Amino acid sequence: MNHQHLGQQPRSDKDSDYPEIRLVAWETTRNCNLSCVHCRASAEKGPYSGELDTQNAFRLLDQIREVGSPIIILTGGEPLLRPDIFDIAKYGTEKGLRMVMAPNGTLITDENAAKMVEAGIKRISISIDGAAKEFHDAFRGVKGAYEGAMSGIEKAKRAGIEFQINTTITQKNLDQIPKILRLAEKLGAVAHHIFLLVPTGRGKYIVDQAISAGQYEETLNWFYDQREKTPLQLKATCAPHYYRILRQRAREEGKSVTFKTHGLDAVTRGCLGGTGFCFISHRGIVQPCGFLDLDCGDVTVDSFADIWKASPHFLKLRNFEELKGKCGACEYKKVCGGCRARAFEATGDYMAEEPLCTYRPASMGS
Repeated sequence: MNHQHLGQQPRSDKDSDYPEIRLVAWETTRNCNLSCVHCRASAEKGPYSGELDTQNAFRLLDQIREVGSPIIILTGGEPLLRPDIFDIAKYGTEKGLRMVMAPNGTLITDENAAKMVEAGIKRISISIDGAAKEFHDAFRGVKGAYEGAMSGIEKAKRAGIEFQINTTITQKNLDQIPKILRLAEKLGAVAHHIFLLVPTGRGKYIVDQAISAGQYEETLNWFYDQREKTPLQLKATCAPHYYRILRQRAREEGKSVTFKTHGLDAVTRGCLGGTGFCFISHRGIVQPCGFLDLDCGDVTVDSFADIWKASPHFLKLRNFEELKGKCGACEYKKVCGGCRARAFEATGDYMAEEPLCTYRPASMGS
C-alpha cells in the first residue's frame, strides 16, 4: 500500500478511480451500559484501551472530508459514554460532514439532547427490538432498557432531534415486526430500518435464532408492501436481497421505483461494504462493515484516503465479477451483491455466495 498522504488530494468530479463514500460508521467507543445478546462488538462496560483520542478523532474527520462528504454515524458501544463526543460531532459538522448518532436511548437527558442539537447532530437512531418491554429488555440484557429508550426518545423529540427506529430481526421477534413498525409511527419516528441478524460477536451465540432463507424472503416482501402504507422511510440493512425484491416487485406491478440515492434512508444497492460504506473500529481499524472482520488498514498508520482508495479488500469487493456461486451468476449482483459478512461467517470466503437466499439466477435455469 502506498503510504503517502492522499488526503492532500481531494476528490473532484473528474476523479473517478474510486467510488463515492456515502456512509461511515465509526465505533467511537466500545464502552457500553447494555449487554445486548446480538452485539457485533460484544461490547460491555469498559474502559477499553486504544481508543482514538480527541486529536486523532479530529484528524480522522479531516481525512474523511478529503475523500468526500459522507454521513458519519457516531456509534459504539454507547457513544454518549465518550466524554468528548459532542466536541467530535461539532468538529465534523464544521467540516461539512453530516453527523448522526446511534445511542441506545437510555442515557439521553434534556441536557445532552440540547448538546446534540448544538453540535449539529442531524438524526439519532434508537433500537427497539420488541413491541413490549419484556422482550426488548431481555434482548438488550438490562432490565429497564425499553423504558430508558422510550424516555430518551421523548427527550430527543423535545429537543427537536429527528430520530429513526432500528430493529434487529430474529426468530424470536419476527412476529412483532408489524407492531414495532406501528410503534415507530406512534412515537413520531421519521424512519424504520430493519437489520437481519449477522452472526458475529455475541450474535454467534444466538445463530439458532436467525431466520431461515424462506422467512427472509417473506419478511422482505412484507416490508416492500408497507412502503405505501406508512409515512416512514423504510430501509433494510444487512438484507441486500431487498434491493432485488424492490426491482422484481416494481416490474411485476408495472411501476417505476424512485430510489433515494443520498441520506440515511438511501436505497441504492444491497451490500455497500467497501463500495459506498465502511466501518472504523474504536482502535482505528477500517473494515468493509462492522460485521465483516477484515483489516483494511489502520488510520493511526495510513491516511484514511489511502485506505479507502487502495485497500486490496476494498478493491476486491468493488469487482462484482469476483463474486462466486449463485451471487456471481446472478443478474441482480450489481444491485444486491449478497451479504459479504454472512458469506464470510458461513464459508471463510467473503466473495462466496450469500447463504440465506432462495433466489435462483436466470442463467442457472429452474
